[in-house]
Amino acid sequence: MSSAWLLPEHIADVLPSEARRIEELRRGLLDMARSYGFELVMPPLLEYLESLLSGTGHALDLQTFKLIDQLSGRTLGVRADTTPQVARIDAHLLNRAGVTRLCYCGPVLHTRPAGPRATREPLQFGAEIYGHAGLEADLEVVELALDGLGAAGVETPVLDLGDARILRALLQGVERGRHEELAAALARKDAAALTALTDGLAEPTARALRQLAQLYGGPEVLEAARAVLPDLPGIRAALDDLAWLARHVQRTHVQVRLGFDLGDVGTHAYYSGARFAIYGAGASDSLVRGGRYDEVGAVFGRNRPAVGFSLDLKALAERTASVPARSAVRAPWGEAQTLREAVRSLRRQGETVLCVLPGHEHEGQEFDCDRELVAVDGQWVLRAL
Repeated sequence: MSSAWLLPEHIADVLPSEARRIEELRRGLLDMARSYGFELVMPPLLEYLESLLSGTGHALDLQTFKLIDQLSGRTLGVRADTTPQVARIDAHLLNRAGVTRLCYCGPVLHTRPAGPRATREPLQFGAEIYGHAGLEADLEVVELALDGLGAAGVETPVLDLGDARILRALLQGVERGRHEELAAALARKDAAALTALTDGLAEPTARALRQLAQLYGGPEVLEAARAVLPDLPGIRAALDDLAWLARHVQRTHVQVRLGFDLGDVGTHAYYSGARFAIYGAGASDSLVRGGRYDEVGAVFGRNRPAVGFSLDLKALAERTASVPARSAVRAPWGEAQTLREAVRSLRRQGETVLCVLPGHEHEGQEFDCDRELVAVDGQWVLRAL
């Protein structure tokens, strides 16, 4: 018989030091987004299922916990991704004519973990721009993501770029039933699966799909792609846009290493243009994923341009160094009005004051108490420890 206090697999409590780090990251990222002009929204944790899964595809359906609403009798879903909710807010609640910049931060819940060590309850932060189809919006969200990671302590990030339009152009005329399998095989660089899946396709298409799996690496990949892929309008536009984004990112973020993976389109049915992932140096799992997904609002009756990114703050906290604990003041507990006013005054000034309760003078704390409040000649003053 299992203990009553054990948590489900891949669900965990967040303890003080980790919670402090996550909260520091959350505040830093929200402040960074605000400095770019993004407005904060807070979608609900659960919605009616048909609204929550509108247009999101089979993969998100499998990731979504479902339950019955005791008030309405209808099926509810606990969100597994916040982007569709933000698209709904943009389309129906705000309904602005021009550009809208929105950011969010809150928990999502997954039926299965993304990896062996992943949580099923990520704390998702994201930022999205609606209403601008130009590359300026793509560049802005990439720069916001890079600046946010830089503030979090990621010093030498790797920016991996690709574009969904390349695969879309090659799949024109290919039966829909093969699309997802081909996208998955390309992401895995599975040559054997690609050979089997392209069997029976027109030779130029089959050859281009097999070559696409080899088009990953540094900036030389773009020129290689121009040489070996068909000169189709969608492919040409995608390669030109990737070159433009790479050039501008290199100008403003010289510490970033650029890479390209033209065969990996992320969630194939989700992205409609340039997509990106950001990794820490030497890491195999991405910290950030994002890109352009212009069709995300179509199901809500407002199919307008959209681009953004999201990340898991819990994963980011695990992969970045924790900053030292904030300095604090240790104070004795007492009933004297002068002591209590001195403590209140310090807190109003923004200081953390830890009052030592009677009988607990020698217990360790999460805070870095580098000063103490002591009585000197009838006055309460700070003294370094």
